[in-house]
Amino acid sequence: MTEPKTHGPDAVFHISRTVNGPQDAVWKAYTEQEPLMQWFGPSGFSMPVSHFDLRPGGIFHYCLRTPTGFEMWGKWTFVTIDAPHTLSMVVAFSDANAGLTRHPMSPAWPLQTLSTTTFEAVEVDQTRIHIAWEPYQSNADEIAVFTAGHASMAQGCKASFEQLDAYLAQLPRI
Repeated sequence: MTEPKTHGPDAVFHISRTVNGPQDAVWKAYTEQEPLMQWFGPSGFSMPVSHFDLRPGGIFHYCLRTPTGFEMWGKWTFVTIDAPHTLSMVVAFSDANAGLTRHPMSPAWPLQTLSTTTFEAVEVDQTRIHIAWEPYQSNADEIAVFTAGHASMAQGCKASFEQLDAYLAQLPRI
């Protein structure tokens, strides 16, 4: 999936984290439905999954539900799956039927973004995760909103990484 870039390198959000877990376990945490449901998303939210099909062109369609019942739907369309090294997907907000929707709290957010996550074994029991996330097929206003959102994206990723750390810590070690 190639797209002519309509943005410069400053629009790309980058974040890395080294986690305590072997590369295969970290890969599975990102690419299998049950593990993903245990750590992905904001703390305290439930995550019913509507559909999970890990293959190029397949989708992960999920709901993030607050304790009060407010729902936000999301959809990943998988682009690259190179186990256990690289996972890329087009990320979007969606409705309950997997139709694309705008960000419920930021209507100028890009309708779609492209996220590429790499996994690198740095020790027997540690994996470095790097995420590069960028606007996809976006106009100048959407790119500006995405770029301005990098700090809040970093906070959200940090919280998700902490939940991933907790998930990996409870896995049996060999």
